[in-house]
Amino acid sequence: MAENHIYFSDFFDVDPDVLDEYGVMDISLLNDLPLFIDPFLIFCSDDAEYKSMHDEIIRYLVFLRDRSVMHPTPSDATLRYFYCFPEVKQTYLGFCQHGNAGSGLGIDFARALHSGLHDIFQDFGKETITKGTHIEKVCLLKEGVGRDNISDFITNLIKIFLLNYTEIFAKQYLLPEQCREFSVPKVLFDYDKGVWVTKRYYLPCSDSDYVVLTPVNLLVRDDIWINRKDMIRSFPQIASSIPDDELRERVNEYFASMLSKTPKQEERDQAAEYTLRKYPAMIDYYIRHQEDHEEDALQRSESDVSNVQQIFIQQVTDLVGLLKQQTDFYRVHVADSYNEAMQRILFLKQVVEDCDGYRWFYNGDQPIRRESDLHLMYKLACFNTLSDENAEVNNGRGPVDFKLSIGRKDQTIVEFKLVKTLKRNLEKQVEVYTKANDQPKKIIVIMFFTDEEHAKALKILNDLNLTGASWVVTIDARGDKIQASKE
Repeated sequence: MAENHIYFSDFFDVDPDVLDEYGVMDISLLNDLPLFIDPFLIFCSDDAEYKSMHDEIIRYLVFLRDRSVMHPTPSDATLRYFYCFPEVKQTYLGFCQHGNAGSGLGIDFARALHSGLHDIFQDFGKETITKGTHIEKVCLLKEGVGRDNISDFITNLIKIFLLNYTEIFAKQYLLPEQCREFSVPKVLFDYDKGVWVTKRYYLPCSDSDYVVLTPVNLLVRDDIWINRKDMIRSFPQIASSIPDDELRERVNEYFASMLSKTPKQEERDQAAEYTLRKYPAMIDYYIRHQEDHEEDALQRSESDVSNVQQIFIQQVTDLVGLLKQQTDFYRVHVADSYNEAMQRILFLKQVVEDCDGYRWFYNGDQPIRRESDLHLMYKLACFNTLSDENAEVNNGRGPVDFKLSIGRKDQTIVEFKLVKTLKRNLEKQVEVYTKANDQPKKIIVIMFFTDEEHAKALKILNDLNLTGASWVVTIDARGDKIQASKE
């Protein structure tokens, strides 16, 4: 792999400012970045092309609704054709921590969406309470249908827009040798014939596959704006604001009838779900509330994108520069996987503790609080390693963070841990993984950000008789270094 090639701008030699001006995310071609397409951002846009795109999404959903009425019990093969799509991995967005190959949409999603259209929301596309129609509505009462499923489905339905958007960029800014023509399946739905149509596009080419660019103003990080968890938790506020006095009274009485004298949150959530099923109009009132706060959705999207760009592009780039300048992180080559992994981790520790590298593990003055963020930063920084390095490998007992191998018999597991999850993970997790991988070697990396976390980590290691263990590495990223540097 070419040196320092992590992002689209690196691989295609494009100035990041050009991408910024075009309104596109500078994706990593090594790993997905933790962002999703939110269909609400398409709905609330003033852009005429986005409005047309949203109309096409709803047109396809109405087509599925009508089919669900005519064919209430379709075969799995039919469900797969109309509802199941592969993840559009070429966008390099989502939460796949190794490469960009996600699982896509399976039969469970198809059944949930079909059931929602057939059993609960036969009025889909004919709403009177909300300003518009939203695909998210169909999945609000279905557990297990989350942001990734909705985003994958929407990405497939707007694939024709994304491909056109990328093709225009490719023709304007890229060299002919950087692009190829690709035949892309399931781009356009032919309503007369009832079939998906394949089309050809001139697109950026990386490792013999095409790349799809996504506008930043469609992206969010944590959840889509209209989502099940938010609806359940905001139920009391939505119920109290219903303008129909009779409906409001019935809803509140039914909800209260299912609660004990001192209900816990789980009981409240369950009561809210039962009430929503009995009075599905409540779902429209929730959606209308979200529509009325579209400015908040737009601001959240802008903030999410800015944070991802700062942490996973700018700060990773700076961290890579430090590792190159201050250590042999990218030059080390040891005969066995354990020592190679340990050398790189010690180089990372050196840069964080002694070379101001701790700065890149903060979002402003707040430390990183997600292990998944730490894993992704390390994975992006390890773009030029020599061992076969796989992130989140799952061998039947749950995923490990990283497995480095030099041949099948020489494997090392690396686990990155934050202190908040350390004890429950450390007690049994690594031993289980070790047995599942034919006794490979292991390294635990613990990053702490405060004096309290440092003390807690030391206590946990002492309680588990791991103090001084050669395979446990602590990395001091305490924020008081930041404060001291400002004084």
